[in-house]
Amino acid sequence: MIMKKIAFALLLVGALGTSIPNAQAASSFQVEDIEVKGLQRVALGVALTHLSFNVGDNLNDFRISQSIKALYQSGHFNDIRVYRDGNRLVYRVKERETISEILFDGNSDLKDEQLTESLDGSNIRVGETLDRTVISGIEMGLENFYHSVGKYNAKVTAKITHLPRNRVNLEFTFVEGDSAAIKQINIVGNEVFSDAEIMDKIELTYDSPWWNFMAQDRYQKQTLQGDMETINSYYLNRGYLRFKVDSTQVSMTPNKEAVYIALNVSEGETYKISEVDFVGDMAGFENTIRAINPLQADELYNGAEVTYTEEVISKFLGRYGYAYPKVTTIPEVDDENHTVKLSISIDPGKRVYVNRINFTGNHVTADNVLRREMRQMEGAWLSNGVVESSKSWLMRLPYMETVEFETKQIEGEDDLVDIDFTVKEQPSGSFNAGIGYGSQTKLSINAGVQQNNFLGTGNQLGFNVSKNYYQKNATISYTDPYFTVDAVSLGGQVYYSEYDAGNANMVEYNNKTFGLGLNWGFPVNEYLRLNFGVGWKYNQISQLQAYDQIQNFYDIYADPNDPDGQLAFRTLDLNAGLSRSTLNRGTFPTAGSQQRLNAKMTSPKSDLQYFKLNYDAKFYFPLTRSQKWSVLTRLQLGYANGYGTVDGNDQLLPFWENFSAGGADTLRGFENNTVGPNAIYRRPQTLPGGGCCLGPDNDSIGVSQSSVGGNAMALAGIELIVPTPFLDESYANSVRTSIFWDAGSVWDTEFDLESYSSLDPNEYEKIDDYSDPGRFRSSAGISIQWLSPMGPMIFSFAKSLREEEGDDTSFFSFNIGKTF
Repeated sequence: MIMKKIAFALLLVGALGTSIPNAQAASSFQVEDIEVKGLQRVALGVALTHLSFNVGDNLNDFRISQSIKALYQSGHFNDIRVYRDGNRLVYRVKERETISEILFDGNSDLKDEQLTESLDGSNIRVGETLDRTVISGIEMGLENFYHSVGKYNAKVTAKITHLPRNRVNLEFTFVEGDSAAIKQINIVGNEVFSDAEIMDKIELTYDSPWWNFMAQDRYQKQTLQGDMETINSYYLNRGYLRFKVDSTQVSMTPNKEAVYIALNVSEGETYKISEVDFVGDMAGFENTIRAINPLQADELYNGAEVTYTEEVISKFLGRYGYAYPKVTTIPEVDDENHTVKLSISIDPGKRVYVNRINFTGNHVTADNVLRREMRQMEGAWLSNGVVESSKSWLMRLPYMETVEFETKQIEGEDDLVDIDFTVKEQPSGSFNAGIGYGSQTKLSINAGVQQNNFLGTGNQLGFNVSKNYYQKNATISYTDPYFTVDAVSLGGQVYYSEYDAGNANMVEYNNKTFGLGLNWGFPVNEYLRLNFGVGWKYNQISQLQAYDQIQNFYDIYADPNDPDGQLAFRTLDLNAGLSRSTLNRGTFPTAGSQQRLNAKMTSPKSDLQYFKLNYDAKFYFPLTRSQKWSVLTRLQLGYANGYGTVDGNDQLLPFWENFSAGGADTLRGFENNTVGPNAIYRRPQTLPGGGCCLGPDNDSIGVSQSSVGGNAMALAGIELIVPTPFLDESYANSVRTSIFWDAGSVWDTEFDLESYSSLDPNEYEKIDDYSDPGRFRSSAGISIQWLSPMGPMIFSFAKSLREEEGDDTSFFSFNIGKTF
């Protein structure tokens, strides 16, 4: 179009001698004035800058024609005409329209952002001039995209709407239609493997049952190409070295709504490896490289095994600074004997050293906080495995959402690289608030502040004050994970709590607690860590509603002269723990495991002497390479008891230290602390007429609805982690959806059921199974977790699966600030 206008303008210039009086088209002249008419948006000075002459210069037809070309090439004009009036030159121009708005309608396969980016590459953007010559090419390119995904009836139309002040709206209308259905896939030439075996390996299919909505029975060119690679690999991995796909035919029905696919293949014969040899420079690791080589003579050729061998050798060399090795397998095929000799050529290249490690994206976290997680050191040789380990350690930080790195070779230096880490931080501090609702507990509210990256130092500071229907507490805690450069951590806390057990679905008593503690952590290796702690604690028990399971404990410590008085205890707690973590992320992990073993005991000089053991394990198993689908299995075990004696009696575990289960942190689908033994009340029966009691064999038994917990606990669960539906990909690391099944039990190993055996059978039956460790409870449901700017939020709905008829319940909870 542009060339046509230039040609027209040149013809016009040639005709000026007859259309304008005194025109001298064939001869040169000295221009006395230059005028440009028709300018609206383009300034006169801008237009004149594209002319190669000024007033006073001598002009001829050639220079005028070149000026027309220059003005067109500026991209500002749709039409240019030139007139000469004596020695005065007049340009009459028509400017290109300015794009006011770009609209898309009917597009679902392509997002607006993708289309905008594509148009931007063709200089079609809001505020710029519209080049009409590229519109048809854009329409065709978009239609070609739809054809590649099997939508042969797709149509893309660009509509230009004129607006005042030389502006236009550009609207692209899409009629996408449906992808062409695959009517049939024929594989011709296969004899070793049946059509069914091959079809089972590829994505494309046909004649799928109606319920298989995941079937890929719509034609896509890219998917077909991928399937051809899959078939090729399938044969190569089984020794068919000469296999090839000879041709592919895709036939379309006249209405373009269906296609027939035919693949013509040549299978050939199987080939065995006759010899494996190594050539080149093995950097002094010849024995090791030969030892790690999985390829063996007299085995069938396997393409995947060859690729794997190259990768193993490359990664091995990469561990020792050879960052860019070239490992190539050269086959020498003997078609007569159906064998192949494999020569593995190795060129390690130069050993590469790290010049500098850089960090970007850490707007809050200080560089030194990230640098201390580095296992790769500056100045040392580059080790790919150590760099990956450094990335893993950064990902385990709870305030990191994503971590990526790039190795950049320094210009002019073939043995030096910089490593650039790009991190994306996630909220490390939160204002914690919680709202929970249960069929029995009703509404509960709590609040607090937690900062896991205090002032960007990586230190943890917590200040929590909460109050709900059964508990008040205040806690101040601080932890420095790198108290020393060797990653020895130091932390401490001060706390105060008032606990009303009766409102927490437990037997009635009040417990006022305050104390302080210190803890230390020592790394053993990359994954293993030892923890030690010491703490002082004061407990004050009041308003105790005594029940049978704690009668022995109560008899030891209660004042006979004031049986309703308060009980006070001071203890010095000693803690030790062992933890191991290989998780790939600190928040929302998808692979790896975490195991913790903790032991706590009070010192022999404490008012109470007891110990508690806890084991907590989580295992993540990714189901897909992208790790969007994963399985989480959980196990939590606990056991506690007293040790030593007091006044000739065995020390007992304090009842407020009992394990309990139920709630979002232990067993979802049940109210807080409702899983486990219930309180038993044994009451003597009086004689008729108000006389004294009958014998203990005639006692009546009452069982409360409230739990008392137990000294043993076992909890387990399994979760299927799935992509959150209808959620943008950018939130994938901030939101987690899972379908779960929880199970568990709490019981009392010290409970003596035989002491009730002399009771009336009807009374004995009431307590028969309250200490049975096989009395597990289970629940199932769905959970959505969101790491919001306010802090972690959890939405969950669970259905408890209980054994007793009429005892099932549903439980819904919504929490802000819970720990994942």
